[in-house]
Amino acid sequence: MIALGGCKASRKLSKSNKSYEIGEYYRSIEQYRKTYRKTKNRAVKAEIQFRIAEAYKYIGEYKRAASFYKTAITRGYSDPIAILHYADVLRADEEYDEAIANYQLYLKSQPGDQHALNGIASCDRTPKWLENPTRFQIEDLKSLNSKSSDYAGVYPGGHENQIVFTSSREGATGRRDSPITGQLYGDIFHSYYDKQKGRWEKPTLVDENLTVDTGDDEGAASFDSRGTTMYFTRCRYDKTKSMGAEIYTSSETGGTWSEPVRVELGGDTLLIAHPSLSADGRTLYFVSDMPGGFGGKDIWKAEGAPGAWGKPENMGPAINTPGNEMFPFIRDNGELYFSSDYRVGMGGLDIFKAVKDDKGQWKVENMKAPINSPGDDFAIYFIPGEDRGLFSTNRKGTRGDDIFSFVLPPKIFEIDGNVVDKENGNRLRNATIRLIGTDGTMLRLNADNGKFKFRLNPETEYVVAAFKKGYLNAKANETTIGLKDSKTFDVSLALTPTDAPIRVDNIYFDFGKWDLLPASKSALDSLVQILVQNPTVTIELMAHTDCRGDAKFNFELSQKRAESVVNYLVANGISPARLVAKGYGETAPKTVTRKLAEKYNFLKRGDELTCDFINKLPTEEEQEICHQINRRTEFRVLSTDYREKFAPSPKE
Repeated sequence: MIALGGCKASRKLSKSNKSYEIGEYYRSIEQYRKTYRKTKNRAVKAEIQFRIAEAYKYIGEYKRAASFYKTAITRGYSDPIAILHYADVLRADEEYDEAIANYQLYLKSQPGDQHALNGIASCDRTPKWLENPTRFQIEDLKSLNSKSSDYAGVYPGGHENQIVFTSSREGATGRRDSPITGQLYGDIFHSYYDKQKGRWEKPTLVDENLTVDTGDDEGAASFDSRGTTMYFTRCRYDKTKSMGAEIYTSSETGGTWSEPVRVELGGDTLLIAHPSLSADGRTLYFVSDMPGGFGGKDIWKAEGAPGAWGKPENMGPAINTPGNEMFPFIRDNGELYFSSDYRVGMGGLDIFKAVKDDKGQWKVENMKAPINSPGDDFAIYFIPGEDRGLFSTNRKGTRGDDIFSFVLPPKIFEIDGNVVDKENGNRLRNATIRLIGTDGTMLRLNADNGKFKFRLNPETEYVVAAFKKGYLNAKANETTIGLKDSKTFDVSLALTPTDAPIRVDNIYFDFGKWDLLPASKSALDSLVQILVQNPTVTIELMAHTDCRGDAKFNFELSQKRAESVVNYLVANGISPARLVAKGYGETAPKTVTRKLAEKYNFLKRGDELTCDFINKLPTEEEQEICHQINRRTEFRVLSTDYREKFAPSPKE
């Protein structure tokens, strides 16, 4: 009796394992639970706990999976793979510290394991990606999604008024629960957008004649560029066994879909699914576990034409990994998108983008948040020629698998500028503004009210310059090269008037000396730039002292200081013919400008800072301020019509 009971439990375990091995995860959980109750063997119980955890993991119920992995490990399940997969589901449930601890525990028995190393990297990067999302904007299509599984949405032919997607909602033709998910078999539904109501109409079966939608499990549709030929997955099943997943195709004529035809792709496998047709209709991408792959499920492609597809070709190790790669989508610009559960990511399945480099090699990158999440994210679709589309996710806040829309807003770069008088800070009217870019941009406008605005292109360097009669030119340099986000450049162009002396601040000398100190370099370099930007201008460099000390000494000192400034300008490429050095000593006290009067409340506009004026001030502090104002270096424009003279050639 005991022996017969043991055999019966063994047969049930074998039956449960068979369901699990052919992918009937939901059914296998039910069977494992029954077997668990009938066995007393501790090792068998631990193995059953592990298998149940694996099944829950595959159907995306990570919290339940974590509970069963933990129990299996506690009960002595010996295979360290349980620790690795336990870490995976902890990570998907955002338990990062505990996940890292288990990855590290697994690495003790399997040093250098890439899966575990990827898991640790994922735990480190996910919080950062969540905190600093990309520019994508996403939206849950709540008016379309149901409490059942809704996924793999596409716009046939790129027309956004109709969406086709897979769903196991009420109204599906399947009359039994899927042994994989426990939900009804999926069907292909469609819905039209009601512009007046601003929402999607109630979804219906895509094919009312039930040639596409049948009692089998259908889904994951892909269309040709016109939206009239559909490729989709059909999973057939009879009472005794699963007949696997295959790709079928059907064409629409007059609103009616033809009888689907199985796409012959060959290969020794029961899994050929998730089709994606290239824009030119000559390449079909799909998922399979046929021999010649790199892991569980791989992405393959077949070239040719409908009815004459060539031998399937694996996409290679640049795309496929030891894990599962699924839901390929080939964009009209040649970019390949797919989901993977092995690469460094944020959750169970993450969406990845693959682009070929100059050498034709695929370069893969994670699409990060908000496209990806700690949940499963998959089945992305782009509208042809647009940075918009759809994807599927079971992230927190959804009711299972839901369809989201996404859009990548264009990067907007602008210059928002103004033109001001450098001396008084007032905005200048009617200045001419020019914008020159390395992309060939050449724009010109009149800043009527002293303000201007330009829209800039990405990956471009610009020069923006301002011109006005009676003022020196001014310019600024900006670049959009390498910018990942939109940006507005605030540009203020300060024009120097040519009808009055202009103070050059921050030029320093030791007391009683004329050698320029290093701290003066920045101010003098700015003066060099002014002269470079205004090549027809000649100037007089004027040096002034305060009224203290010997007048003759002050005069000679100021002259030598003016000459020091001129020598610096000449050494930096300014023609000496454009420069005049003049020392004024204490003979030209400063007249207070509005700007100075606003800065010092004891001064008023028009005051001349003579020695008599200064000596009458009530405090030493105020007197010293005025002496500092008088100790200055200025320049004034002598002419604006200078032309460089070149030596004649030998022939002349």
